[in-house]
Amino acid sequence: MSTTFAPPVMEALPHYQELSPAQMLERAQARYQSLLRRRTVRDFDSRPVDCAVIEHCLLAAGTAPSGANQQPWHFAVITDAARKQEIRAAAEEEERAFYAGRAPEEWLRALAPLGTDASKPFLEEAPLLICIFAQKYGIDASGERFSHYYVPESVGIATGFLIGALHEAGLASLTHTPSPMGFLNRICKRPDNEKPVILLVVGYPKPGCQVPVHGGIKKPLEQISSWL
Repeated sequence: MSTTFAPPVMEALPHYQELSPAQMLERAQARYQSLLRRRTVRDFDSRPVDCAVIEHCLLAAGTAPSGANQQPWHFAVITDAARKQEIRAAAEEEERAFYAGRAPEEWLRALAPLGTDASKPFLEEAPLLICIFAQKYGIDASGERFSHYYVPESVGIATGFLIGALHEAGLASLTHTPSPMGFLNRICKRPDNEKPVILLVVGYPKPGCQVPVHGGIKKPLEQISSWL
């Protein structure tokens, strides 16, 4: 049985407001300066975060563009201490295998300046984790499968929106990607058509939190862009 889709209901572009060139530059510079302050941290305070803040950040992520507007993502928010402990145990098991031989030497050399290892205490210390799932395919009301399009691209854009929204709200985050991550389907009770792609650690930086100095040195514009 093939799945059919209703045509979209169209409307005039709402809420768009054209800015003057000076206003555009001012806003672009302000956003750059704001994101320049965003840093990945690995030491989190245990203070709780207002759920309403997280909900609005998730709503911001949900505004991201996606292939055929199918929005092939799910965000599982974990705050329960026992479940975070279970996630840490499963993640560290995979990490030990990674550092003990699964990772190529070149990869380990690239990680060495960051001082990372198989121990991931932040998975318990942070007030919440957001597991980002990519929906490999959809299931309609009758239980039939239908294809999703541009899933990695769509989920990647939504994740970027989410990280930016969390930063603007005053929260720190860490993208954690133990591999494989299939244990998250079980712990988060998500169906087989969803694949966990990123475990986002969210909260306040711990007082005195340290980050690598070289982590703040970004590639210059001429190395990350070209004008043709």
